[in-house]
Amino acid sequence: MKTETKKFTFCDYLLLFILLYSYFCYAMSSSVFTSSCQLQGQFHLNIMHKTGDVILGGLFPVHFFSSVPDLSFASEPQQPSCHGFYVQGFRQAQTMAFAIDEINNNSSLLPNVTVGYTLYDNCAELGIGFRGALSLASGQEEQIILHNTCVGKPPVLAIVGETSSTRSIAISSILGLYRVPMVSFHYFATCSCLSDRQKYPSFFRTIPSDAFQVRAMIQILKHFGWTWAGLLITDDDYGLHAARSLQSELSLSGEGCLAYVEVLPWDKDTDELRRIVDVMKQSTARVVIAFVHLSHMINLMEEVAKQNVTGLQWLASEGWTATGAVLQTPKFMPYLGGTLGIAIRRGEIPGLREFLLQIRPDLHHNNNYGNSMVNQFWEFTFQCRFAPAPAGWVEGGGAICTGKEDLENVNTKFLDVSNLRPEYNVYKAVYALAYALDDMLQCKPRRGPFSGHSCATLQSLEPWQLLYYLERVNFSTPFGDQVSFDENGDVVPIYDVMNWLWLPDGSTKVQNVGEVKRSAFKVEEIILDEDKIFWNFESKKPVRSVCSESCPPGTHMVRKKGEPKCCFDCIPCSEGKITNKRSNCPEDFWSNPQRDHCVPKKTEFLSYFEPLGICLTAASLLGTFICTVVLGIFIYHRRTPIVRANNSELSFQVLLSLKLCFLCSLLFIGRPRMWTCQLRHAAFGISFVLCVSCILVKTMVVLAVFKVSKPGGGTSLKWFGAMQQRGTVLFLTSIQAAICTAWLVSASPTPHKNTQYQNDKIVYECTVGSTVGFAVLLGYIGMLAVLSFLIAFLVRNLPDSFNEAKLITFGMLIFCAVWVAFVPVYISSPGNYADAVEVFAILASSFGLLITLFGPKCYIILLRPEINTKKAVMGRGAEL
Repeated sequence: MKTETKKFTFCDYLLLFILLYSYFCYAMSSSVFTSSCQLQGQFHLNIMHKTGDVILGGLFPVHFFSSVPDLSFASEPQQPSCHGFYVQGFRQAQTMAFAIDEINNNSSLLPNVTVGYTLYDNCAELGIGFRGALSLASGQEEQIILHNTCVGKPPVLAIVGETSSTRSIAISSILGLYRVPMVSFHYFATCSCLSDRQKYPSFFRTIPSDAFQVRAMIQILKHFGWTWAGLLITDDDYGLHAARSLQSELSLSGEGCLAYVEVLPWDKDTDELRRIVDVMKQSTARVVIAFVHLSHMINLMEEVAKQNVTGLQWLASEGWTATGAVLQTPKFMPYLGGTLGIAIRRGEIPGLREFLLQIRPDLHHNNNYGNSMVNQFWEFTFQCRFAPAPAGWVEGGGAICTGKEDLENVNTKFLDVSNLRPEYNVYKAVYALAYALDDMLQCKPRRGPFSGHSCATLQSLEPWQLLYYLERVNFSTPFGDQVSFDENGDVVPIYDVMNWLWLPDGSTKVQNVGEVKRSAFKVEEIILDEDKIFWNFESKKPVRSVCSESCPPGTHMVRKKGEPKCCFDCIPCSEGKITNKRSNCPEDFWSNPQRDHCVPKKTEFLSYFEPLGICLTAASLLGTFICTVVLGIFIYHRRTPIVRANNSELSFQVLLSLKLCFLCSLLFIGRPRMWTCQLRHAAFGISFVLCVSCILVKTMVVLAVFKVSKPGGGTSLKWFGAMQQRGTVLFLTSIQAAICTAWLVSASPTPHKNTQYQNDKIVYECTVGSTVGFAVLLGYIGMLAVLSFLIAFLVRNLPDSFNEAKLITFGMLIFCAVWVAFVPVYISSPGNYADAVEVFAILASSFGLLITLFGPKCYIILLRPEINTKKAVMGRGAEL
């Protein structure tokens, strides 16, 4: 059975403050005026003690209850007394003794070092546990002689305990100031607040925190599709922090909602319990999560049974899942049968039962250190008393303990080691301290982690030194579980999932049906054997617990005002919505006509396989082929006058650039990709500038030749030699390359899925990125084209019989007309039609230049070779 502390009164805290203040004042005065510290009084506690080279402390709930003396402040308070022996608490203390005995017999762990222990009974009381922790940390020596160096072993290096979050918070707040490690192991020391290393720098635990337990609960809810649940908590750190954590996790994950949150009273408040059960009855939530203590659960179930509230699926916290035998009775199992719960990881400790059988009472116990736990256990188990017996005990027929009684001949849960859970955590806690101590003592001189690379020594161990190594400990138990602590002092989390069976013969059983653990990727994984789970319903299947059922086809959810998000109404869907997912379809999907599932949207782009794309591709390849044929003709007839006229080298460059223009149009066809979006405009801009630059230079050469024929114009041609022509073309093309580079670096074109044209269709297109960059690119091409047109127009009437300026004039006129018409049409064209318009403009302007510049020349070369002579070309006989 598990218990939690009752609330501590203001007077108790006041007394504790006065005692600490008095002790502090005395300690200060002693340090100033004397060379020793004198213990003013001893606090008698139930104790187990064993000497050793190093001492570990422990705090265990060996008794349920305590009697706090009257604090009248008129006389020295009496020592508190404890009653209600707790066998499981005593077994936890004996597990620590067993683990230390096992470590001392292990030659590979802490060789040549004997570990001792001092274990106190906290009587499940905050004040007693707090005093016990201070006694362990400061010691119970009558007098301490102060040395100048202040060296010496501390009373204990570390403490295993406490058993609740409230007591752990109080004690760790003090021990943390002196960096004394405390490793908790119990169900109730799970508050996520204890993971705060700023407040509790020396607190560790071998039980997962509530943060993980809450996420484990959410995994169970998610597994069975329970999105609507009630929550019951206790009014303490354990329950309140669990509630906050559960509400926060549900909100973040979106896995469910809480129908209600109720706080169970500490006392058996019948009216309050009746109100809470009424809330549970009226709620539509069929799942109830209970982060409560066992005693509170008993009070609640009394009222549940009284009102006969059935049909609920209970989810139990580790606080009462595996220790609720008092609830597993014919009175309560009709309501609690089928309970699913989280439980501390069960482990096996070989040799523990044999160790427990060897326990013998201490017949010569020295009462100066308090009462012996073993003697009290002996009296409780065998219902006897050690001599001298209390007055009237023998007369009333009571037996006298001899110490020779046999534990195997008595029916006690003490020897049942088949379901070790808190004990297994105690075992891991002790071994964690032992491994940390072993690592600390194996430190190599001048390679240590402390100041000046120093190491700790057995003669001068300090708790803060052990704390350093405890934070880095990592080992595996014989049961196969890894033990290490994270940055918050929490152990690697793992829980068992338990199920309460109500068998046909009326007996009960708690069985393991799975586990929840954290994976290597730090996410919670749940493994359940659903075939083993007992469901306490007629259907023998999991109950359904939702606030609102899924909306039927053709409707979608609309959240109810003022209600949690799991509660909604269903209204007819608009286009693009479905109901089985309660949301809009993903971006690339659309609802089917029935609006009950999503289907992929239609996609649209200028494809190679549609008629328009095929035509444009064919035209582009045709233009490329014609350029290749013309280039071949010009190369073959390169020595003829018609080819040599007006600079054959520039003619070859124009043909190559036109070929690139035709090919770059293919980049505008097909599904847009990042590389095609970036390359298409850059290739288009540079190719056309290269072409127009060559034409511009050819035109300027014609103009220069015309000036040479006039008096005083002989110096014009020296500025238009072969090197100057190549340099001019390269310079003008480099400007366009710089414009493209700046555009791509500052605001590069990117592929874009456009759904603005039609909701059920995705139009793939390339965004230009920077409109300014695109405008500058086109403007530069237009400027060169207009300049070429103007110069060619000026020299169109030269007296040569074959004046290429006329051809250039017509070609540039067509070029400019195409691109002037392109701009408004491009802007007004939607989707893939904009790409088609740009491809058409590229092809039209390229074909225009190809035909006007090279059509007449090819006609003469192929069909009129008789006029392909220098005399015919020059007309007046003047050779260019």
